[in-house]
Amino acid sequence: MLWKKEKLFCEINPACYAISVQKEIFKRHLQNLRSRECFAMKIIKRKLPNLVYEHHSHLIKKGKGIDQNLQQNKAVNIGLACKKLNGLIIYPGEMFSFWKLIGSTTKRKGYKEGRVIEKNRIKPGIGGGLCNLSNTIHFLVLHSPLTVTEFHSHSDALAPDEGERVPFSSGTSVNYNYIDYRFKNNTEQPVQLLVWCADGNLYAELRSMHPFQYSYRIVEENHHFQKEGEKYYRISQIYKETVDKKTGKVLYRNLVLDNHSEVMYDYSLIPGELIIND
Repeated sequence: MLWKKEKLFCEINPACYAISVQKEIFKRHLQNLRSRECFAMKIIKRKLPNLVYEHHSHLIKKGKGIDQNLQQNKAVNIGLACKKLNGLIIYPGEMFSFWKLIGSTTKRKGYKEGRVIEKNRIKPGIGGGLCNLSNTIHFLVLHSPLTVTEFHSHSDALAPDEGERVPFSSGTSVNYNYIDYRFKNNTEQPVQLLVWCADGNLYAELRSMHPFQYSYRIVEENHHFQKEGEKYYRISQIYKETVDKKTGKVLYRNLVLDNHSEVMYDYSLIPGELIIND
């Protein structure tokens, strides 16, 4: 006799899902109140002198099946969120929390319907698109000695790659406020996060008072696509390498993502030379 798997409360209907979300939000608020962590909150407009790493990307993605209205709204949402983060100083021992700084994303605050992922499907949602911002911040942090303390992933194949493949160009998931992105400054000096939008691009810099001892780079291996059943997936392994600045020797090599991402765009746009059949 086959037994049916019982549905979770959040899966019964949309109302139950909404109740479950509010429960998780309340739990995170309670955790923050009880936490002994010191959260970074101070904004300073003056840039710290040393550039640790910088990155920029297009805000508006174009292509077959990509909703341009949601893309335009995403750009608005990211612009609003950047104003909450730009110039943030994270002192030694402090914790960065994406949502503690940005707060809730509501229509009243000017946020619009952007692209969100729910139950592994893309749909419109207020404040959608902020995963692009959290991922950009994560990309900076991976190029530093800062310690990631909370990370959630979604598909790394939401849209076709633009030009040369950039490992970890997407994939960091955030959802107010219980799916957070956090890192801690365990170094001996303050660091500064700068994020802003201009000319259709998202720009980001991580800065410090003094240069760090090592440099860092992200390396992707075994990158390809494969079909599993009726779906395609992006497959790769992404490593963080710690490099001695003087000799160029790789001192440490850590796997940061064993990538197995469902392709969320039109399969006809997958480069044929990257498809490997079993």
